[in-house]
Amino acid sequence: MKRKEREICRSEDIIDVLKKCNTLSIGFQGDDYPYVVPVSFGIVCKGDKLYIYFHGAKSGYKVEQINKNPVVCVEGHVFHKVEPTKYGITTRYESIIGFGTVEKAEGDEIAAGLKSITEHYNYPEYPIGRCKGLPMTAVYRINIEKMTGKRNLPE
Repeated sequence: MKRKEREICRSEDIIDVLKKCNTLSIGFQGDDYPYVVPVSFGIVCKGDKLYIYFHGAKSGYKVEQINKNPVVCVEGHVFHKVEPTKYGITTRYESIIGFGTVEKAEGDEIAAGLKSITEHYNYPEYPIGRCKGLPMTAVYRINIEKMTGKRNLPE
C-alpha cells in the first residue's frame, strides 16, 4: 500500500468499517471475465475468524462460479464526502478488501446466516421463517482468510 498512513490494520477497525457498509461486492473468477456481484450480507466473528454470509437463488451464474472455483475477493466501502483541501479536493472514505472461500450453508447454519444478514440491516427480530422466498433461497458463507482496509477521514 502506497499511503501507509491510510492503512487499516487492526481487525476491530476493519470489522467496524465492514459494519458500516450497505453492500458488499464479491468478485469471482468467471468464465471469460471476472464476475463481480453486489450482495446484502451479514457478519459473524468467532474468535479470530471472520465469516460473511450472503444469500441468493439456488441456481444461476453466481452458483455456477462458486461451484467451479470457490475462491473470492470481497470489497466494501463507505463514501463520506468529497471536500476541498489546501492541495485541491479529496474523497473521504473507508474501504475494505478481503479474500476467502465460499461454502454453502447447511442445516442450522442457514437460519444463523440469514439472522446475521437481518441483524446487519437493523432487523434483528425479523422472523426468518416468515419469508415466502425461503424455499428458493440458498445461504452462503465466505470464510475470510485475509482482509485489509484503507481510509481517508478528516483529521
